Amino acid sequence: MSSLPPLRAVQAFETVARCGSVVTAAEELGVSPGAVSQQLHNLETVLNVRLFERRGRSLGLTAWGRIYYERVSLAFDQLRTGQDDLQRAKSKAGIVFSALPSLALRWIRPLLLQWRTIHEATGTRLIGSDDETVFERDHIDFRLSYGRACRQYNQYTELFTDRFVPVCSPGLLKKFPVSTPREILQVPRIDIEWDVRFQKAPSWADWARSIGAEPPERSDELAFSLSSAAIDAAVHDGGFVLGQISMVADDVRSGRLVIPFDERINMPEPYFLAWDQSVLDRPMGLEFRNFIIAAARHQAALSDGRIALMSGIATPPPQAILA
Repeated sequence: MSSLPPLRAVQAFETVARCGSVVTAAEELGVSPGAVSQQLHNLETVLNVRLFERRGRSLGLTAWGRIYYERVSLAFDQLRTGQDDLQRAKSKAGIVFSALPSLALRWIRPLLLQWRTIHEATGTRLIGSDDETVFERDHIDFRLSYGRACRQYNQYTELFTDRFVPVCSPGLLKKFPVSTPREILQVPRIDIEWDVRFQKAPSWADWARSIGAEPPERSDELAFSLSSAAIDAAVHDGGFVLGQISMVADDVRSGRLVIPFDERINMPEPYFLAWDQSVLDRPMGLEFRNFIIAAARHQAALSDGRIALMSGIATPPPQAILA
């Protein structure tokens, strides 16, 4: 394969052929007419053909020049299209965020509402999905992943490891006024069954062992595959549920849920934030990533008990949190 001529010479040729004038081409390229003429001469020398012929005061393409321009013009059109696409992508104001459905609903959604009050001009779109994403293919900027799934991404950072704690509605607690943590195992309970792609969620049997109690003999009467659905069922007096701190904190603060005994167990793995590298070059991309990371640090303090759910004051986890 023969070597290609210098790109500057090809660019000068394409511009002169498109503009029909060395002077006009020189103005577009920001150089002198003499420099353009020199590039044309160099190109014709490399190609060993005449590309232009004088027609009065203007230049016209020769037969060889027309053949060459048909291909070169297509290449430069593609370059200009690529430049335009890049500029549009860099100036794109919106942010597309993908997260696991329950976490999207109960942790990310309130954060996006906070973000909107600060950056009203930056649109955000939240997609709840169990499936991991391919950023370029799916046109997604950020992904909140759980556990080892983050390894498929090039850029990611650990956010927080959540905890589970037994919660129920005030109405259920009035109906079943438990006086010790062990008694929770004897009243109506709700279970959460995670997708088989994830490590098994901590069960009531795991929680029982964590407090030194025997696992419950009877199976749970009600089970959901979505944590958010299980928590909603608990809000509506369905029973006790092992709720993630990140997902029940707002309900506890509002009084829709209560924590009779603050006995927490860890999730098997942490959450991670992954992102498409190009989003950091766009307006508000870096700020949005830092916003989520800062929120995750606060969530980590809530989940491990350094910040009390009710007061927001840094303190050891209380033994009882009631509305």
